Amino acid sequence: MDPLSLHLWTCDVGADAGGAAGFAEMIVGRVSQSWADGADLVVFPEFAWLGAERYMEGPDPVIAVAEWFWETIWPGLRSGLAKPGKAVVLGTVPFVSGDGRLFNRAPILAGDNVFYQDKLHLTPWESAFTPGDVLRIWEFRGLRLATVVCLDIEIPELAVALRAAEVDAILVPSATDGVLGSERVCRCADARAAELACQVAVCPLVGRAGSALVDMNLGRFACYSPSQSPFAGCDRRISGDMLTSGFHRMEITLDPSRVRACRALREETVPARLRPETVRLEPEPNRSL
Repeated sequence: MDPLSLHLWTCDVGADAGGAAGFAEMIVGRVSQSWADGADLVVFPEFAWLGAERYMEGPDPVIAVAEWFWETIWPGLRSGLAKPGKAVVLGTVPFVSGDGRLFNRAPILAGDNVFYQDKLHLTPWESAFTPGDVLRIWEFRGLRLATVVCLDIEIPELAVALRAAEVDAILVPSATDGVLGSERVCRCADARAAELACQVAVCPLVGRAGSALVDMNLGRFACYSPSQSPFAGCDRRISGDMLTSGFHRMEITLDPSRVRACRALREETVPARLRPETVRLEPEPNRSL
């Protein structure tokens, strides 16, 4: 299988766009720019579309962003960004279900196919949201991919669930407001690459916005690869500088042939191939001296 070119973009939620339509164009324009520059797959951060929140009217601007995106912007994006051989994860955007529940949802376009991934584990400040309950494995040009939103990459049980899926890459749109949050996302992403024998790419939100959800945002790009011999000659731990504002891009190569070669190894210890039984925990009894 041929390697794919992945472009990760930050999104500055405080960038002056002159209006909601202008902010949408800032994102769509960068997708087109990356595709023109040879990218096969483009990823934006969690809550990227809340950069349009300050242009909304109404009692709840987050709900207003959801209505504006899914009713006004999304139909055009579905048709305009449906390109053969190209894919994009458009960050995440609030979504209101038919029964009134609010989800943190990532819209994904891969050629003519449309996917969605809801965030499964929520932070305390996402109290208005409902967690999703399905992790979707999707395919693009022969790759098996999972979109794991921010905090979800930190959940060990999710890694266990992914073990049998044999994904080639995990894409992590993230939004963190401090160094420690960014560090947790990146350290756990690194662990997932080693234990699942896949590549994991992290894409951070940046900038300041007048929003309870994304008032201050910082983070770093990262891409991690398995610590196995097929990647011996590669930089297996790529991590950029801490970013606080602006639209920045990192170009990554996804190499599914090397990933699958890792899982096929017999002469090395490959955690992804192990199927350990559940370990029973037994506390040490108190002993009198």
